[in-house]
Amino acid sequence: MMTLLWAVVVFCVFLIISLGLALRRIYALEMARTGTHDSSGGSLEFPEGWEKLDELLSILLNLQEYGVSHAGTVSREDFAKAVLDVSCQLMKCRRGSFMLWDACAGCLKIVAAQSINSDKSQKLFLKPGEGVAGKAFASGQAIFVADPGSDPRYLRSGRDDSEPFISIPLLVKSKPVGVLNLHATDGTESFTGYKAKFLNILAGEAAVMLHNQDLLDNLQTFYLEMVQTLARAVDSKDAYTREHSDRARSKARRLAAELKLPDQMTRYIEYAALLHDIGKIGIDQSILLKPGKLTAEEYEIMKRHPIIGHQILAPVKYLGPVAQMVLYHQEWYNGRGYPEGLKGEEIPMGARMVAVIDAWDAMRSDRPYRKALSREAAIAELRRCSGSQFDPRIVEAFLKVESEEPAREIEKNPPS
Repeated sequence: MMTLLWAVVVFCVFLIISLGLALRRIYALEMARTGTHDSSGGSLEFPEGWEKLDELLSILLNLQEYGVSHAGTVSREDFAKAVLDVSCQLMKCRRGSFMLWDACAGCLKIVAAQSINSDKSQKLFLKPGEGVAGKAFASGQAIFVADPGSDPRYLRSGRDDSEPFISIPLLVKSKPVGVLNLHATDGTESFTGYKAKFLNILAGEAAVMLHNQDLLDNLQTFYLEMVQTLARAVDSKDAYTREHSDRARSKARRLAAELKLPDQMTRYIEYAALLHDIGKIGIDQSILLKPGKLTAEEYEIMKRHPIIGHQILAPVKYLGPVAQMVLYHQEWYNGRGYPEGLKGEEIPMGARMVAVIDAWDAMRSDRPYRKALSREAAIAELRRCSGSQFDPRIVEAFLKVESEEPAREIEKNPPS
């Protein structure tokens, strides 16, 4: 999936550069044809226009970099704010808004706004065809209003709306997904001529990036649902570990937050916590549910479950990092684990985290061969194995998070 995303980015960058070269040629031809004036009769001011084009290309490249570096983690609201900020920067505006279509509510909603006086009176919701922004959205065409005070299409707020105004629809394959609105505050450049074209280019690029972000979010949702389904399939084989995967995921998320790990790595560790035992699908149930101690032969069979889990997950490229964590979650910090006898930092951090989480949940659950350990006994066992079986830093972080669990439960379920 990331390979495809990078291919799209490279292609977009190529298009942006090609666009710059093409526009430069177009302006040169226009100057040769009309002299020093554009079709509207105004001065073309080519050198200034070329400088503005350079600024646009720089903004588009920065937006691409922002979108890729935050892929899968940035919210639509944060991205909308970034687009609005650079649009105002490009046109020297101090007032504007970014609206997105909410299919559930059936209206346009403001998700980012910038105002010189933090005006709260602007209408936050518009139906298609309502107001200038709603009409731009419904028609798929940009609308420029030179004098909002005398234009019946413009919905007046509680302020003196005399500033020229433009609404530019965000289009993906001719389908509107939102609207970019800008007001020509004092010192703002005109919204006409090539500057309006630049705004349309910027809005079009923003729409495509939002669409790609939605595709990525949908894909990640699909992966999560697939992972949860697989985890439930594992849990269903063993009544004693039912809901074990969901508990492991919850603890993984809190432990990752305590260790201040990046969002993407946190997501991978959550998946690994859900799927670390998926290889047990390939282990005979008589071994999984045996009430007594496993024989040496049975133990060797059981030790294959990380390898089986890795074989199941590795073919899915997006789950590659997860497959590695699953493969090594039974390694020991001192190198005496399996399947490869990795030691210390050789073991992926996510695998070291899952090892602690898995051991804790196993100790705190009833098993066919023993009753669950008390909280105090489980803490003592983790500390005893810290530095040998487990990474000491992760053990301490986990116990800190776990010490907050009783207070969290009381907060979630206060006594009546």
